[in-house]
Amino acid sequence: MRWVRFFHEVGLEDVPLVGGKNASLGEMIRELSPLGVRVPEGFATTSEAYWHFLEHNGLKEAIARELGELDPEDPKALQRVSRRLRNLILKGEYPQDLREEILEAYRRLSEEAGEEEIPVAVRSSATAEDLPTASFAGQQESFLYVQGEADLLLHVKRAMASLFTARAISYRAHMGFDHLKVALSVGVQRMVRADDAASGVIFTLDPDTGHRGFVYLTAIYGLGENIVQGRVIPDGYYVHKETFREGFRAVVYRRLGAKELTLAFDPREGRLKNRPTPLYLRNRFALRDEEVLLLADWAMKIEDHYSKKRGSPTPMDIEWAKDGPTGELFVLQARPETVHSQKTPVLRVFRLLKRGEVLAEGLAVGEAIAMGRARVLKDPKEMDRFQEGEVLVTETTNPDWEPIMKKAAAIVTERGGRTSHAAIVARELGVPAVVGAVGATRSVPEGEEVTVSCAEGERGVVYRGRLPFEVEEIRPETLPRTRTRILVNVGTPEEALRTSLLPTDGVGLLRMEFVFASHVRVHPLALTRFETLPKEVRRQVEEVTEAYPDKRAYFVETLSQGIGLIAAAFYPRPVLLRFSDFKTNEYARLLGGHLFEPKEENPMLGWRGASRYYHPDYKEGFLLEVAAVRRVREEMGLKNLMVMVPFCRTPEEGEKVLEVMAEGGLRRGEGGLEVHVMAEIPSNVLEAEAFAELFDGFSIGSNDLTQLALGLDRDSERVAHLFDERRETVKRLAAMLIEKAHAKGKKVGICGQAPSDYPEFAAFLVERGIDSLSLNPDALLRTVREVAEVERRLGIG
Repeated sequence: MRWVRFFHEVGLEDVPLVGGKNASLGEMIRELSPLGVRVPEGFATTSEAYWHFLEHNGLKEAIARELGELDPEDPKALQRVSRRLRNLILKGEYPQDLREEILEAYRRLSEEAGEEEIPVAVRSSATAEDLPTASFAGQQESFLYVQGEADLLLHVKRAMASLFTARAISYRAHMGFDHLKVALSVGVQRMVRADDAASGVIFTLDPDTGHRGFVYLTAIYGLGENIVQGRVIPDGYYVHKETFREGFRAVVYRRLGAKELTLAFDPREGRLKNRPTPLYLRNRFALRDEEVLLLADWAMKIEDHYSKKRGSPTPMDIEWAKDGPTGELFVLQARPETVHSQKTPVLRVFRLLKRGEVLAEGLAVGEAIAMGRARVLKDPKEMDRFQEGEVLVTETTNPDWEPIMKKAAAIVTERGGRTSHAAIVARELGVPAVVGAVGATRSVPEGEEVTVSCAEGERGVVYRGRLPFEVEEIRPETLPRTRTRILVNVGTPEEALRTSLLPTDGVGLLRMEFVFASHVRVHPLALTRFETLPKEVRRQVEEVTEAYPDKRAYFVETLSQGIGLIAAAFYPRPVLLRFSDFKTNEYARLLGGHLFEPKEENPMLGWRGASRYYHPDYKEGFLLEVAAVRRVREEMGLKNLMVMVPFCRTPEEGEKVLEVMAEGGLRRGEGGLEVHVMAEIPSNVLEAEAFAELFDGFSIGSNDLTQLALGLDRDSERVAHLFDERRETVKRLAAMLIEKAHAKGKKVGICGQAPSDYPEFAAFLVERGIDSLSLNPDALLRTVREVAEVERRLGIG
């Protein structure tokens, strides 16, 4: 055939002939099908066929004339020209030879499928598309469930005409492409019937931070347009590449999405139709773990192949679907990711200096902060109302919104997830976005100044008014190297991916109770003793854990995923996890907790830390914590995870805790497991030699050490003015611990607040030879420089 190529006949070298999308499909069928990657067969009209069509209808001159006089920054003129050019193509007639080849290829495709006329997807593929520097994603149009010869011919023309949508013209102008040097190939692909199954998007990096250690996969029910257009919030799954390749096949982290709508083909009306997703399906994950792992395996194979082909690491953006009738998974297309792969490694740390009234919140896209006047729009036709530098607030976006989005200081949408259209474009434009901000079009006042913050972990917030913030920009290679190891404190999985990109030696404090509160939310004993709970409490716990008949499994899986994402983000750097250190009043606030916690006059000095772990009233809860750690290390393969025992009053307590850990299958030294102890009680310092016999290292908890050294309750406002970690008493205890521990060959770090707040305290510890400082992320860059200066002055490093 002259004007048509089957996918298996083309590869990446054929981008000028069949465009980026179709060349990529051919490459995968040809090179990756033998490795198990499934791609639906199909064919493509060539770029020569496109020029043949234009010549046959005398359209090249008209296109050149219309576009030569166009100002792409004039929205109304853009719409007018777009309409005229598309109408010219739609009214054009097929050259007879092109028409016959398209129909012949369709008949062959149907015959191979064993049907008379199969349903197909008709997708546009421009010759300047899916390049490493410009994706053109969503610029041209695709059509699903096209069936029959007449319908196919109509939609091939519609796909060619979509080269001249307003958004496509605007994008080419913005990216510097000559309109008359870009041709359009049309891909015709066997339809994967995901209507009653699932579909989604895969990135071979984290799409928000650019972290390359993960495959990030999203899934919804029905056809994939809903996820691309941002109409729904999808499920999200993280798979860690390095441990996966080492043979540990585990989903490290899962996030349940709302999946509000399901897009399906309605045969009675002959069109695609959205319907509400039933609640029982919304509360389930759309994919089984084994399906996620199979898709992740394919994604890594695709990334490896394209990286080898291009001669450099090439993160990929992949669309997939599951066929309802057969249950088979397929890759529908793959393109190079074009946002993070083009960035130079510069750290930009945004800090909001003052918080205000919250108007809306959702998922943060990016990590920046922006301010502007809020403009609430319902339709892209209202673009005349939007001014440069305003904050766009709308229900959802699609490619028609892009001329507006390019002018926005920030973007807020009520619907959509991290792979929605709004999120993808916001990343490409480098502006912060808050997606899935339910009710934002009503709660954010039209015309009022707002601050959009995406610098608070996973949570994106719209505040009333213009709030002060600062931003520090630094190249990692310019930071000085220090002898003292610089670690970071991490509280939640959501902040781990971003924080892990900072130049640190690992995590010095991961607080298990933070993961407890944000992810598990249920008291451990309410799960181990579920059947004994009062009826109303049992109902509340069941609402949270209904997907788990075994309530213990809910705890272990949920906690291990939160911990696992953090350990994977920093892998292979060490991550030191502190076992739960809630006080009794804090445990009581967990669901069902009031049934199991005593009321104490001073919880700060009561039943906390090590004393709980071996006590018969909590031991079974601690064994669940142990099981979660084992799952992270043994099933996920994240052996960089180490553990730490808090508030261990005596060496005898330390022995009892280690015995319970061993009972749960977690033994110090096995598989390289280190067990550290917090040094936050004067007894930890005064009996340091005895504690050093039991544990691999110490971490100073400066808050509690100060409290107990000075004999004050840090929760009491009446004595708060006396609380100061820089007191000579506290400094002497810290120096004594370092000396005693080093004499026993054990290392000492600090994970308390003091080094982050007080540079002089950090300097004192470095002078005394401390091995590591674990800092809050916002203090890290400043403290690294200060530590380097102290070491230079002391002549060490």
